[in-house]
Amino acid sequence: MRLPSLSLQAILLFATSHIARAVYPDEVGDVDFHYDLLGVAQPSTTFFHRPRKDEKASLLYTLSDVGILGAVNPSNGAVVWRQVVSRNITNGGGFLRAGEGQTWLAGAQGKSVHTWNAFTGRNSWWMDFGGEVKDLEIMELTENGRKDVLALFEENGSLVVRRLNGEEGNVVWEYRHAGHDVPVQVSNNVNKVFAVSLNGSPSSYSLKVSVLDTLTGRRMEDIVIGTKGDVQGQQDIMFVGANSAAPIVAWTDSAKTKLFVNVLGSKAKQELPLAADAVDIDIHAPHLPQSEPHFLVHTRTETGNRADIYHINLKNNDISKAYDLPHLPGLGAFSTSSDAANVYFTRVTEEEILLTSSNSHGVLARWPYKPGTDVESLHAVSEVLKKSGDSYAIRSAVTSTSGSLVLVRNGEVEWTREEGMSGAVAAAWAEIPESEELAKMLEQESHSNPLSAYVHRVNRHLNDLQYLPDYLSSIPRRLISSITGGSDQQTDGLTRDSFGFRKLVILATRRGHLFALDTGNHGKVVWSRKAFDIPEGTSWDVKGVLVNDQKSEVLVKGSRGESIVVKTDTGDVVEVTPPGSHPAVDSAVIVDSPSGPWLLGIGPDGEVGDIGLDWTPKQTIVVRSGDSEVIGIRVSHDGTIAATTISWSFLPPNGQKIVSLTTRPAHDPIASIGRVLGDRKVKYKYLNPNTLLVACLSENGSTLTTYLLDTISGQVLESASHEGVDPTKAIDCVVSENWFACTFFGQYRVRDGSSQSLKGYQLAVTDLFESDVSNDRGYLGHAQNFSSLDPVDFPVPPALPASVSQSWIISAPIDHLAVTQTRQGISRRQLLAYMSESHSVVGLPREIIDPRRPAGRDPTKEEVEAEGLAKYTPSIELDPRAIISHERNIIGVEKIIAAPTIVESTSLIFCFGIDVFGSRVAPSHQFDVLGKEFSKVSLVSTVAALALAVVALRPLVGPPLFFFDYQGAYIFRSAGSELTSDGRLLCSPA
Repeated sequence: MRLPSLSLQAILLFATSHIARAVYPDEVGDVDFHYDLLGVAQPSTTFFHRPRKDEKASLLYTLSDVGILGAVNPSNGAVVWRQVVSRNITNGGGFLRAGEGQTWLAGAQGKSVHTWNAFTGRNSWWMDFGGEVKDLEIMELTENGRKDVLALFEENGSLVVRRLNGEEGNVVWEYRHAGHDVPVQVSNNVNKVFAVSLNGSPSSYSLKVSVLDTLTGRRMEDIVIGTKGDVQGQQDIMFVGANSAAPIVAWTDSAKTKLFVNVLGSKAKQELPLAADAVDIDIHAPHLPQSEPHFLVHTRTETGNRADIYHINLKNNDISKAYDLPHLPGLGAFSTSSDAANVYFTRVTEEEILLTSSNSHGVLARWPYKPGTDVESLHAVSEVLKKSGDSYAIRSAVTSTSGSLVLVRNGEVEWTREEGMSGAVAAAWAEIPESEELAKMLEQESHSNPLSAYVHRVNRHLNDLQYLPDYLSSIPRRLISSITGGSDQQTDGLTRDSFGFRKLVILATRRGHLFALDTGNHGKVVWSRKAFDIPEGTSWDVKGVLVNDQKSEVLVKGSRGESIVVKTDTGDVVEVTPPGSHPAVDSAVIVDSPSGPWLLGIGPDGEVGDIGLDWTPKQTIVVRSGDSEVIGIRVSHDGTIAATTISWSFLPPNGQKIVSLTTRPAHDPIASIGRVLGDRKVKYKYLNPNTLLVACLSENGSTLTTYLLDTISGQVLESASHEGVDPTKAIDCVVSENWFACTFFGQYRVRDGSSQSLKGYQLAVTDLFESDVSNDRGYLGHAQNFSSLDPVDFPVPPALPASVSQSWIISAPIDHLAVTQTRQGISRRQLLAYMSESHSVVGLPREIIDPRRPAGRDPTKEEVEAEGLAKYTPSIELDPRAIISHERNIIGVEKIIAAPTIVESTSLIFCFGIDVFGSRVAPSHQFDVLGKEFSKVSLVSTVAALALAVVALRPLVGPPLFFFDYQGAYIFRSAGSELTSDGRLLCSPA
């Protein structure tokens, strides 16, 4: 197939291309958007705290379910600071505590315990231990007045309690119990430390409390509460108080019909009744040691929720019920606030916020929501301020069912943070749909005869005249906005723009939620929907996403056989297949069929299942079997059933395992089939759309080998090896056009004739051409047809590409590689990558990573002019000007996707993971769009000034002058003059 030749514009574009800034400062916030997310707040690690002793202002702190510790300004919802506590996205867990009046926070995740400055977020100290942290608490009262940290560990089957110096982090004392108890939580009072654990065997536990001395950590006694079988597991433990304000441990039976409570330090347990239809139990208690020992039991049922308040008598360890709060519909949430000894309980309902005291059931204050406010609360934390008299002020940070963090101040929603978008696992681009009514009309016209279609179209145009007045009235506004450079885009509804910058991104999160973002409206969330209920501690494993722009639908398929189809513009559910309805799948791939593209699920060992006649895939399906085999499968149909045939298989050499498979993007147009060299010759690109890059690691993990396969025949087209690779660091590859790139941490040999080598992060790039020789198409140059299975009809060597490779040491690690996409592929491609250490997205032009850069010599003038080559240097210093994300701090990017726009110069990019970031990039500058720096006002003003000048000077200029030759002299005839019969010139009186 002959590709269209480049236009003059494209030739000039390539001839004048050069490295430019990725984004200008005045474009930040205009062409891009960023959600600096923390993650969904966890109830036990979210609270208000004053970071400075002498100030009354407090911040909202949280350690989220994705391992991000951060502080939020309650006034506007802005992030004050963030820290990555866990480098991998977690499934919840972790601990965060704050000491009253202290300027630091104590946290724990995994095997680490650390403290942070509450105002700046700087790490004070970080300690790693051999076991996993099971609980963390602050010792509010110590012998020296210093507040220390208590940490409970499980190390090699042993229960370990450590007291850590709150200022320095060193171990003050350590208690270790070598039994098989399961550690649960730790608590303390003035002179005792309580380590609560499960004693016994699985499904038949009893509670055990080890009482330790606060000064030395010496075990004073062990208290076994109840009998074997009282507790089935840790899920039955509802609450363990941190200090003397809540000195209890509470658990339920398996049926959740009874609540058992023990006052720490005593052996007796008390039984409290629960509602018969209880489905969930939460216990809320104060955290200040000087607060009254009161606690609230929040019971959720299928239809609503209620609460019971209990008081603890510390003298006789008796627990009595004070009052209860009525059953109200909806989920609802409760939170606890303390003011010295006073304890307040805040109730967040679907209609209002209620404040009560722990001493009495009387409502101290209530704040109804404004009409139209919808707060679906899962849990909340509150801060109560008592004003003069009996008035109160309150602000509550509510976590909604979608994961959003909402701050409600005195019944009014102040701000909302879309934290549910964190932990994204898949995303896809979708076009904004056209008007449904117009689509139906056009479809009707296409299925009718020409005459009726013409009549129908005339009637449609006549009907559109009703919108003419609105269109005419909008012209002045559009004209003014066009001149001033403002935006006339209507953000209330979804409409396409003329440049194609406005698209939808469908985002799927690990929690089973779907979001739609409008890229043309600063990433505004158009809709969100819960797709499936994901069990706690697990993630939604999305295997494939397919967008059907014709129907405005998106299909999302998961690993358990579940799938959901929703409308891209509204989020309305079209079809749902619950988990288990279909066999589980290991992967999913978009295939072409006689009925159009569809999402094919691949089961274990490459099983494709039953396929209908109209849905038979047209292409070879490549599947991965384990860590050591890649299989090419063809699906055929005999009219009744589908049959699969293994057309080829690839097994890497013994001792190698597959770490990644990479293919070309679905949209990867080729604007030029060759590359013009400095001597005006052409090297023809190897443009095979059926290629697959397989990256393999050796068993010892020190050698990375890449194989480029032909997916039709399974033939190895090219291979390369890299030594000294660190398998614990990121290995990522990308394929585009006729080149591919891989990044890894490995050994780099200096090419100066010596045996020196360096260790560092590398970027290896390979270009593929049809022949080593210029102006040569290789063995297939004159072939009319080509087949990977039967390349030519006469015996010649295999038609393998000629490769040119080069590698560089880069100044910072990069991963999650991607390539920009434009509509026709005329603009130069840009390599996109995430810089995990600096939390940035960088764009590397192809000129920098061109493997044809001459090594050991300067490029010739012709090479510079024709190819833009520069002398090869073994290292690449990532230029801050190439940072696409500018100064934004983008955390936890897991993937980068790109999409073309209508204009050729611009590509859209979208990054997701923990944060969400979207932007527009122009790898070859915006040659077809006026930039933001272009002053339309100056242009219009100049034209208007010239027009006024012409009008002003017009009276000063008379009719045209005529020239006469009179006796060798030229005479100018002006306005009002005459010539006599003898040729004399008569002038007018003027």
